[in-house]
Amino acid sequence: MSNDIRIKKGLDIKLKGEAEKTVEQAIISNYYTIRPEDFHGVIPKLVAKEGALVKAGDTLFYDKSHEAITFSSPVSGKVIEVLRGPKRRIDAIKLEADKTQVYLDHGKFDLNGATAESIKAHLLATGCWPFVKQRPYDVIANPNKLPKAIFVSGYASAPLTADLDFTLQGKEAELQAAITALTKLTEGKVHVSVGKNSNSPLANVSGATIHKVSGPHPSGNVGTQINKIDPVNKGEVVWTVNPQDLVIIGELLLKGKFNAERIVALVGSSVEKPRYFVTKIASEAATMVYDKGISKDANARIISGNVLSGKQIQPDGCLDYYSNVITVIPEGDDYELFGWNKPVFNKISTSRAMTFSWLNPKKKYDLNTNTNGEHRAFVTTGTYEEVFPLDIYPMQILKACLYQDLDEMEALGMYEVAPEDFALTEFVCVSKQPHQKIIRAGLDLMLKEIG
Repeated sequence: MSNDIRIKKGLDIKLKGEAEKTVEQAIISNYYTIRPEDFHGVIPKLVAKEGALVKAGDTLFYDKSHEAITFSSPVSGKVIEVLRGPKRRIDAIKLEADKTQVYLDHGKFDLNGATAESIKAHLLATGCWPFVKQRPYDVIANPNKLPKAIFVSGYASAPLTADLDFTLQGKEAELQAAITALTKLTEGKVHVSVGKNSNSPLANVSGATIHKVSGPHPSGNVGTQINKIDPVNKGEVVWTVNPQDLVIIGELLLKGKFNAERIVALVGSSVEKPRYFVTKIASEAATMVYDKGISKDANARIISGNVLSGKQIQPDGCLDYYSNVITVIPEGDDYELFGWNKPVFNKISTSRAMTFSWLNPKKKYDLNTNTNGEHRAFVTTGTYEEVFPLDIYPMQILKACLYQDLDEMEALGMYEVAPEDFALTEFVCVSKQPHQKIIRAGLDLMLKEIG
């Protein structure tokens, strides 16, 4: 059986502002902000109180529902502020970093003699467990459940996303250590996907099943690969890990320190010089965005993540926990007179009605955040199916989420989807429905009612 995965349905959105393959050290942030909202479903219980001094790798808080799951500080320094919301909910933990970083020494881990339980305990105690997520529900993995397989997508197909072949160069030892550890955490296989013609360091790791992926976005989404390789049925669990998080896990195992370093791509048509930066998790976005990036009075939207599934942040905001790209594109707060009633040459569309992007498939566009329409009832057009490669009915599952029919959601395949799997259907939706928000609400309902 071939390990090649060829995706036919999808859509490549070609945008201006791709990052040059050059890496610079970002201006070192003075402040780092960890937001519990990045960890969906986690109820934080604070360990490091306001005013506490921490090392990089010290525990900041743990999950009240699963006390073994801890969350570590990306830097050494002082907890200067704990921002709270309604009912004293912890919204953010702000750290002031030391000039010279000090790491908590966890000691080198013996992988050869390690068991699944010892590896799991080590990842939980050192704060690396939040990097392991699960399907169903797209939340941090439950350490008490055994996965039937573990998936790593080393192929990024989203628009203007970081090139993983480039960012993982030189990290072969860390990647191999992390993959070796993951193989002991499942009785099934560890599936690693890379681009069909890539030279990714992940293509040469041992102990994993390598798949070569080709086709339009969302071929790089781990959910697409799960659907094509080993779909999730009721009662089954699979785990997923991002490639750059593998590097952090591998360095912890090999060197004993929690080094929350990220290579982040600063991209987008509003950026003067798109390129890569070396920074840390939760660092200030301004250290990259305004360092020869964009002017402070530019009318642009800053997104932590890619344009399809990323999260808008303020100019003084921080990189979120899982992102390796910051996208800056023009804010779409202007409206085009009779824009609906004249030929369109500067926008992407899957329709051929008055739009002509299909004539030049390699053209790169300078798109803004304007939705070019208003929210309205679902319209059955068949466009979702054209860009949705999963063996699932997208319109039907979205409607089942809206009227909260748990039985129908189960039958339609809700266990194996995540919000990012519906980013493209949201992009092409003529009804301007918030597909990702609908799917997230449906998953939350299933987690609450079914568990």
